Amino acid sequence: MMRQQESLRGAGARSQEMPSAADSALEKGQIDSGRTVSIPRAETRSRIAFVGNYLPRECGIATFTTDLCAALAGHAIECLAVAMNDRSERYDYPPPVRFTVEQNDLACYRRAAQFLNNRVDVVSLQHEYGIYGGPAGSHVLTVLGELRARVVTTLHTVLSEPSLEQRKVLEHVGRLSDRVVVMSHRGAKFLREVYRIPAEKIDFIPHGIPDFAFVDPSFYKEQFGVPGKSVLMTFGFLAPGKGLESVIRALPAIVASFPNVMYLVVGVTHPHVREQEGETYRMSLRRLARDLGVDDHVVFHNRFVDNQELMEFLGAADIYVCPYLNEAQITSGTLAWAVGAGKAVVSTPFWHAQELLADGRGVLVPFNDPAAIAGTVNGLLEDDAERNAMRKRAYLFAREMIWPNVARAYLDSFARAREQRAQRPCLTRAYAAHLRLNDRLPEVRLQHLRRLTDGTGILQHARFAVPNYREGHTTDDNARALVLMALLEELDELPMDEVEDLATRYLAFLAYAFDASTGRFRNLLSYEPRQWVTEIGSEDCHGRALWGLGALAGRSHRAGLRGLAVDLFNAGLPAALQLKSPRAWAYALLGIHDYLRWLSGDRAAEVAGKQLADRLISRFQETRKDGWTWLEDSLTYGNARIPQALLVAGELWGEGPYTEVGLTMLEWLVQVQRAGSEHFVPVGSNGFYVRGCERARFDQQPVEAGASVSACLTALRITCDPRWHVEAERAFEWFLGRNDLGLPLCDLRTGACHDGLHPDQVNANQGAESTLACLLAVAEMRLAEHAIVLSNGSGASPEAPVQTERENHVG
Repeated sequence: MMRQQESLRGAGARSQEMPSAADSALEKGQIDSGRTVSIPRAETRSRIAFVGNYLPRECGIATFTTDLCAALAGHAIECLAVAMNDRSERYDYPPPVRFTVEQNDLACYRRAAQFLNNRVDVVSLQHEYGIYGGPAGSHVLTVLGELRARVVTTLHTVLSEPSLEQRKVLEHVGRLSDRVVVMSHRGAKFLREVYRIPAEKIDFIPHGIPDFAFVDPSFYKEQFGVPGKSVLMTFGFLAPGKGLESVIRALPAIVASFPNVMYLVVGVTHPHVREQEGETYRMSLRRLARDLGVDDHVVFHNRFVDNQELMEFLGAADIYVCPYLNEAQITSGTLAWAVGAGKAVVSTPFWHAQELLADGRGVLVPFNDPAAIAGTVNGLLEDDAERNAMRKRAYLFAREMIWPNVARAYLDSFARAREQRAQRPCLTRAYAAHLRLNDRLPEVRLQHLRRLTDGTGILQHARFAVPNYREGHTTDDNARALVLMALLEELDELPMDEVEDLATRYLAFLAYAFDASTGRFRNLLSYEPRQWVTEIGSEDCHGRALWGLGALAGRSHRAGLRGLAVDLFNAGLPAALQLKSPRAWAYALLGIHDYLRWLSGDRAAEVAGKQLADRLISRFQETRKDGWTWLEDSLTYGNARIPQALLVAGELWGEGPYTEVGLTMLEWLVQVQRAGSEHFVPVGSNGFYVRGCERARFDQQPVEAGASVSACLTALRITCDPRWHVEAERAFEWFLGRNDLGLPLCDLRTGACHDGLHPDQVNANQGAESTLACLLAVAEMRLAEHAIVLSNGSGASPEAPVQTERENHVG
């Protein structure tokens, strides 16, 4: 569970900054990439939240996060932290840690996002696969997907050959972050080539280090009981793979030439290794040293030392040895500290070492090669001039890595994140003013929806504004109503008791409609007597049911509702793969997209969604030709849901042509639905639009306008292209009277919507499908409005619930 800590007032993190001759160079704004940056001079006190591990948890990420927070404290920055907890006992965190999140409790991640929303300007996320729950750390996507603040993510691991789950998670992290920080140039290369993160989104900022003094190692040796000795050192968490056995095996050859050599091993066994294996690795190193007769030359300092003592340990070292066995380490904080301390370094050629130790700043030796380690160490101990020259090269190179400089680089990255968000044309205050959204958007009114809803669920038809009991209830409309309730919970403009009560009825109907013996949803339930008219509903009905259940599972915070929605969704998902209707595939995909917001990493849902998306692509490739940019030979109903489904598939699985095909189809559909006019003209239901034939202009159905609003807002979110807001608004205005007849279809007082537009008049009836289509469109447009206002900082109440551009649509 997550708990709130004491007030942030008097944040206890201590800055590690020390005076440095390099400060004047940094004031000029030069960073490693060679570009000049402007350091932000905040007029007001910014609030930055750090998400990751935090001291006193024994972890390299915790040390990094704590040090970065301390380094920023002197820049008119108010810092707070959300810390991951990996054990049942609580850590005794300092005041900056305001919340803790249980690593494997997915609900905690959502609550963390809720806590951060409206409290901070920027979130600095520390990403490492092992510190977040879910497959490949996928739980962190729940936080990122719901944050409204700008997000700058620091990547501590970037793999060149990730597993499928690792690649998907990091691709999603990249898409949901405004900026991505790497600590090596090779890491930036992998992000571009393996994870397809744009170069313009990537910032290189080196690993931060204290501002070490350049001292003679003899100064600190007596403090650690090694005066007059030649000192080798390795520090960090002990674990198999660190390669310390290679150094111990090299010691006999080193001791033979330098009998006064001492090897200091500073650090505790990694907590997770200790929990599973105890001190097995450390004891094996002790036995190895004893067997080789060098146990008198090895000293284990088995404790987690603070920064100051660690600086003193490093000060005593003549040579730092980094013998890691795995090449695929993109960042090493221990190596960064050793280089920053001006140590002569002998290291295996893992990725970060290849960069930091280039140009004579250290010596690389082969992996697991004690003889090479011994020869290199002996050579450096014999050649004082070369060893000291190497030290100076390393020390001078690392001046840019001291925390004051790194903090300024992070401030610049935060500023770019703010500027980029502000520059997105669909989110600017000028654009919002141009659209005059506040003057146009009606409020969500549920009076008519309540009329249509009885104790069983929502009735499908009405005569005029009066429910028509004779026509009964359908799963189709109760599923749509469930989507609306999930959306209204996020919008949070209506009493939540009312929204929850209605959602409960619609969910109960879907539960009753599901037939476990067939794995399918029944559709039409007669009013009197209450009995199912058909034993198996249509394929589209099944897809819509999954859509509604996925929306509730992925969006609702009501655990009692969400639990049943998850169960029903999983029970109905297998049958989705047996469906033949492209629209059923699309509805199911929309549900899967929302479902994975809550249960990201659910393999069955991912596999099913990928198969459905691939089927849509295949159908499109088979059917598209001669200017007909569609996946069927006719445009019928609910058309925009198909490209929308491909767009959300592109968000889930960036590989493949999903986004490109989705946008291509939607662009073509938008042109068709204008029919040479400046207003929205949906394909008419009296004949639809068959390839090679004249399209029907009437009757025009509200469900088409609602689907188009939703699809265009999805395209807006993905592309940030303002023309998609124009198209969404064009479709929305069809409800308000900007249509072929110039007649409004919605009743702004009750929330009702007429059942269509005939050639000469509106349909007088106000049934469930039409009313829900309009209410969904209103809710989505209001969420889009909130996203624009929030990103502008244009006076929205800090307590007002708002939606980000990351998720301003209904699937």
